[in-house]
Amino acid sequence: MEAPSLSRYVESGVTLLGDTRRPNGVTFAFTERTGGVSKPPYASLNLGSRCGDDPAAVAENRARALAALGAADIAENLVEPRQVHGDAVVVVDSADQAELARARELAQAGADAVVCTVPGVPVLLCFADCAPIVLVAPGGFAVVHSGWRGTLARIGAKALAVLCDACGCEPAEVCAYVGPHVSGRDYEVSPELLATFEGEFGTIVHAAETASNLDLSAAIRCALEQAGIDPARIVDTCPSTVSNTDRFYSYRAEGGLCGRHAAIAYL
Repeated sequence: MEAPSLSRYVESGVTLLGDTRRPNGVTFAFTERTGGVSKPPYASLNLGSRCGDDPAAVAENRARALAALGAADIAENLVEPRQVHGDAVVVVDSADQAELARARELAQAGADAVVCTVPGVPVLLCFADCAPIVLVAPGGFAVVHSGWRGTLARIGAKALAVLCDACGCEPAEVCAYVGPHVSGRDYEVSPELLATFEGEFGTIVHAAETASNLDLSAAIRCALEQAGIDPARIVDTCPSTVSNTDRFYSYRAEGGLCGRHAAIAYL
């Protein structure tokens, strides 16, 4: 497989960041905030259903985003977890409607990662500063929500282990794409939290801008590399959400009242 990369492109009015080569048959993208119908403060492509936006607008936005990714005809199979900043991983291994209903029930009970090994099932997770991770393996993928709690719990590495087990592959065969999130330059935390991260991952997580800036990317990469992913297969080149609110939603920069962009993937 070629070295992974991310490209920014527009499809049907929706701006996407993805690997357009569809590695291992996986179509995925990180969305931006433009191209939808939501009104301020959710303008415009808000994909989050739990932030106060009009449900009809969210439904239309999701339809547009899925269509832009070529998934309009499988939209009814969408799996979306209720994210709780934990480390639970849900596995989707059947497109049977009864099995999908069970997977959705587990996801709605609270999960921050979904592993999928079956074609025709799109998975969507929402973000507004936390780090989205898409893991691509031969025969499957994972979409992961990694805020500071999930990053500290190494949810990316846990999802990787579940994905490799489900696909029968090794971590070295997996590619990881880290999407837009708050950068270390924009992420000042308490000295206590920074010390906790340094104890878990080392001083690489200490961004140099101030005495207590946390680099989530460094922690995520560290966890994935320690779990066996080749560093050359980890892509993390996206801009910071906090300083690019024209492109992305940011809970921190927008005072907690904003929409959500998403990571979407399907086989």
